[in-house]
Amino acid sequence: MKLLRFDKVRDGKYLKTYELTYLNKSDREKKFEIVSYNDLSSVEELGQNMNGLSIVAFHEGKMLLLREFRMGVNRYIYNLCAGRKEADETVQQCIDRELYEETGLKVKKIIKILPPSFAAVAMSDVRTQIVFCQVEGNFSDHTSENEDIKTRFYSKEECARLLETEEFSSRCQAIVYFYSCGMLDEIANG
Repeated sequence: MKLLRFDKVRDGKYLKTYELTYLNKSDREKKFEIVSYNDLSSVEELGQNMNGLSIVAFHEGKMLLLREFRMGVNRYIYNLCAGRKEADETVQQCIDRELYEETGLKVKKIIKILPPSFAAVAMSDVRTQIVFCQVEGNFSDHTSENEDIKTRFYSKEECARLLETEEFSSRCQAIVYFYSCGMLDEIANG
């Protein structure tokens, strides 16, 4: 595959849309549309920025899950605490802010921050990091009027039941599965 052209076709408030024109393996042009949080000026910038994070948080062996309404699918799903990194923030500041805004909790201990990975490669260049941590505090709501989020800690058994009956974001679903099978016990129990 060879990239021939790179054009911005829409400049939205949060998302920008780009049309990429490739020469495919049959020597035919293939147009491919992506969205990005980034205002890209060249193809070299594609997929270079770290845009946000997902927080895999535990307290006393239980996993934090958010049940939140997502406008993009018009329904409630289970998800991890997550959000966009602001331009002037460090990763640690983003973790602290997102965790506090969505749950009221505070980081007790960072266990691991994975390197950036692509969140939705079929349609975007968005890169996020996964953070594993222990948290403390009490739940409180600091979300905007446009967010509807319910927070709770879940046991492995509760998570296993949720996997059979509820809808998840894909990243959250995979992590909840590993947790319910006991593969995250060391992290969950600090």
